[in-house]
Amino acid sequence: MSRLPFYLIVALLMVAGIAMSIHRHVQFEVPWTPGEQRQVWEIEAQVIFDGNGGPAKVDMALPSSQPGFRVLTEHTASPGYGLSFLQEAGARRAEWSTREATGDQRLYYSAQVLVTDDLRKASEAPAVTKLQEVAWERPYDTAAEQVISDAWSHSSDASTFTRELISEFTDERQGENARLLLTQFDRVPLLVRLLNQAGVPAQEVSGLMLEDGRRRQSLTSWLQIYDDGRQMLFDPTTGVQGRPDNLLMWENAGQAVLEVEGGSNSRISFSMLSRNQPAAAAVRSQLAEDNDTLLNFSIHSLPLEEQALFQTILLIPIGALVVVLLRVLVGLKTSGTFMPVLIALAFIQTSLLTGLVGFLLVVATGLVIRSYLSHLNLLLVARVTAVIITVIAIISIFTVVSYRMGLNAGLTITFFPMIILSWTIERMSILWEEEGPKEVLKQGGGSLITAVLAYLAMNNPWIRHITFNFLGVQLILMAMILLLGNYTGYRLLELRRFKPVTED
Repeated sequence: MSRLPFYLIVALLMVAGIAMSIHRHVQFEVPWTPGEQRQVWEIEAQVIFDGNGGPAKVDMALPSSQPGFRVLTEHTASPGYGLSFLQEAGARRAEWSTREATGDQRLYYSAQVLVTDDLRKASEAPAVTKLQEVAWERPYDTAAEQVISDAWSHSSDASTFTRELISEFTDERQGENARLLLTQFDRVPLLVRLLNQAGVPAQEVSGLMLEDGRRRQSLTSWLQIYDDGRQMLFDPTTGVQGRPDNLLMWENAGQAVLEVEGGSNSRISFSMLSRNQPAAAAVRSQLAEDNDTLLNFSIHSLPLEEQALFQTILLIPIGALVVVLLRVLVGLKTSGTFMPVLIALAFIQTSLLTGLVGFLLVVATGLVIRSYLSHLNLLLVARVTAVIITVIAIISIFTVVSYRMGLNAGLTITFFPMIILSWTIERMSILWEEEGPKEVLKQGGGSLITAVLAYLAMNNPWIRHITFNFLGVQLILMAMILLLGNYTGYRLLELRRFKPVTED
């Protein structure tokens, strides 16, 4: 029979698992290793104005996720004000309103912004494709035409023209026409007017330069042009193209940053603080936000209690893989197929040393009592039930005794799976009667070795992180187990049969 379908299934599972894991790392920036740190900026905007005594409305631009930055959380503090978050022309804005604003008014907005290497997810405003109408008065019209002509003759496209135009207003190259225009207009609005007159769509945008520990900072103006399907950003003072790494675009739709109705002397200032936090915590908000997407199979969207439960459940395939490796490749015998996995889960709850001592005490005592029950000639169901009750009594007695002796670690023995322990005792007792104590020690020791190795694998911080955050790993584990299930060669422990051949 052809094995091609089998290998196709294995390959499909492996490719799907790897693809899901890589997609989750790239798309949602879930780190591969635990403890990885990410930089997060705490930014606070303070709006201050003098209320006129009547109704007031405050409209402020808000930052959006953009290349290099992702907004994680945002909060406001505005007692006595109603608050709405609006989406206008692709830009986010906050609108506060109140019926009466008298005297000094202060509104606060704070956000947590994650620094990322992600360049694909940017909630940017639609590109500016329409030219603004520009009207000049004399003699500014002649000066504007001359400045545009000089810059145009030294350029080849929209970006080089923008750089040359900005250079016309630097101190080194500033001529009479440029000085005349600057007496009537501010630099950035003037550059926007000149670019639009020259046929280059442009607008003024505002950004916040992030510097750790800075207070009472203001936004800086930048020049954004649109050419051949691309948006380009320029520093209006130096002509340098591109966005600095520490520039967070606060308003990029060409609108006012702050508009106040019913007040005067309005202003906005910013304070910021940088800190590092674990990457898993930093991206948790984003995972919950993108929960509605088809490819985001995220455990993080569940309540914390269920998350803790799944964090343990998702470790079981790791323990199962250890069992398959030891039984199929090594040839180690265990009492029950996957009993060591359940014992390893108990070790995770109790700690390894406490779990080993508790397991040996319970099984040894249970075997003694089970040997007495064998003389009563009970039916199997009744005998196993009696063993279960006995195991519960043993665990209860050990727990109380350890507590009275001040050994709090003994309290965790209750995490042992009582039904599994009862069947283990039953199987070992039957094995003792049929095969003798040597086989009991062999299978019991194999079970303990397997449980310890499974515990070491399942309790590894990196493995716990990978299995919990990348569900595609489960498909990879399935593919590996299927491949191991196809193995029909010798086990390592069977090779000792060939030792006499090597000696000869």
